[in-house]
Amino acid sequence: MQNALALEFEQRRNPHPLSPSERAAILDDPGFGTNFTDHMAVATWTQADGWHDSAVVPYGPFAIDPATAVLHYAQEVFEGLKAYRHPDGSVWLFRADRNADRFARSAARLALPVLAPADFLGSIEGLVAADLDWVPSGGEKSLYLRPFMFASEAFLGVRAAHRVTYCCIASPAGSYFASGVKPVKIWISTTYTRAASGGTGAAKCGGNYAASLIAQQEAAEHGCDQVMFADAAEHTWLEELGGMNVYLITTDGELITPELTGSILEGVTRDSILTLASEWGLNPVERRISVAETLDGLRSGRISEVFACGTAAVITPIASLHNDEGDVVVGSGEAGEVTSALRTALMDIQYGRAEDRHNWLRQIA
Repeated sequence: MQNALALEFEQRRNPHPLSPSERAAILDDPGFGTNFTDHMAVATWTQADGWHDSAVVPYGPFAIDPATAVLHYAQEVFEGLKAYRHPDGSVWLFRADRNADRFARSAARLALPVLAPADFLGSIEGLVAADLDWVPSGGEKSLYLRPFMFASEAFLGVRAAHRVTYCCIASPAGSYFASGVKPVKIWISTTYTRAASGGTGAAKCGGNYAASLIAQQEAAEHGCDQVMFADAAEHTWLEELGGMNVYLITTDGELITPELTGSILEGVTRDSILTLASEWGLNPVERRISVAETLDGLRSGRISEVFACGTAAVITPIASLHNDEGDVVVGSGEAGEVTSALRTALMDIQYGRAEDRHNWLRQIA
């Protein structure tokens, strides 16, 4: 059952917010994902009543019964997006409508109730309005937003929950690369897979990330920063990193990314780069590309740059690829010229330093 009317995220102010001086100290060096604002947006869904009890409330813990379904059956989904403060002090979201649509698709895949995109956006706008002073400015700082939904019914049994909790929290974030953009070393895992055809790879759910952790440990054991997954069926075709999509640039101007096969997350940053590619004289190509073709292309010099992309780091240059057969350096091992230009172009739009020709920005304050 779905509500016909939009949810109202009324503000119930936190009676004990952090002081301006405490908040200023955090915003001066926010880190990533370690500090949280004074409020959160919440709503409840039940099978009988649909979505209700929506509000912006003081940030705080949930009371979780030991039998809460999500703890046993992992029925949950989440999103990640940012609010950016522009030079004139205004605050904007970047392509939040795409996050709203993906959140709905993820929920449907996990047999969770769909939160209408208007309600998804309304929760974010209500939360940011309550915590507007938490949106940092300067450098690559932003307010990271984490909407999520989980099965909150207390029961033991393998079925879709009849009670679900939605929440959105916010965390001020500094630059992902505190000391500047750093190219990373990537381990290509053929031992572990992230997702398979018919699975949850195209949904943004915690289980996908949990499945990547042991492969991330494998990468670290080989002296690498991140792991790249091949497909589950043949261990032949590149898919994505543990939490980012991947791109390759060739000397003849192709910008190649693995096609969406149902086991790859449809990244918002990924899609934005596909759109921007032609503006930089690149030919965007979505197709299957094998591990062997990638490594051969790097050795021959045909593939000149490789990078990963996602909301947190935007674009991350890749310095080298490693597997059981050896190591292959990408170009000079430094951030490529095109990679750096694309990163700057995308961030200039997000932070209001360049014209938004694609209507990607949504002002919320």
